[in-house]
Amino acid sequence: MAQKTSGEFEKEFMDGIKAETGKDLAAWLKVVDGYGSKKRNEVIAWLKDEHKFNHMQASMLAAIQANGGKPVYQSTDGLLDDQFGKNEDMRPLYDEFVAFISKNFPDATFLPKKTYVSVLENREFGAVNIKKGELRIGLDLGDRPFDDNVQKAKLTGPMPRISHMVVAVDGGRFDKELIELLQQSHGRCH
Repeated sequence: MAQKTSGEFEKEFMDGIKAETGKDLAAWLKVVDGYGSKKRNEVIAWLKDEHKFNHMQASMLAAIQANGGKPVYQSTDGLLDDQFGKNEDMRPLYDEFVAFISKNFPDATFLPKKTYVSVLENREFGAVNIKKGELRIGLDLGDRPFDDNVQKAKLTGPMPRISHMVVAVDGGRFDKELIELLQQSHGRCH
């Protein structure tokens, strides 16, 4: 059974909020706008305590409200396009990376987030930041020592367990060593 994406959960929440609460999304956004705090954690706690939302529902509503009333996760294509905004020249290298992963990890999927792309197979085992002139490929390699090829992670967005990174400036970096590193990261995450 395929795991639901954040976008699918968000769509279900948005489609079902009126049936579940009696108010549509627009009405709830006005309620949240009227609350005194704009701090995300305070809004979530308030929605749970005062309006009996569960944690995921409260988090989604707070996120949608903070995003100007627009979905946060449903348009993953838009999220990916945004990452190429200043780095459109990196798209061919990113596409080559996607093909490389798909060949070596056929069950892997890619989930664009706001600042990075998650590489997952049920659980995230890699991450990619699209930067000027390079892709930063994040890995969970635990306490493996850093060296010239495998550096301390300097990625924006992924969880702290993404500890290491490999920098690719061309497709030559998509090699046997990277497969082995990705397999190690995959093993640690699963």
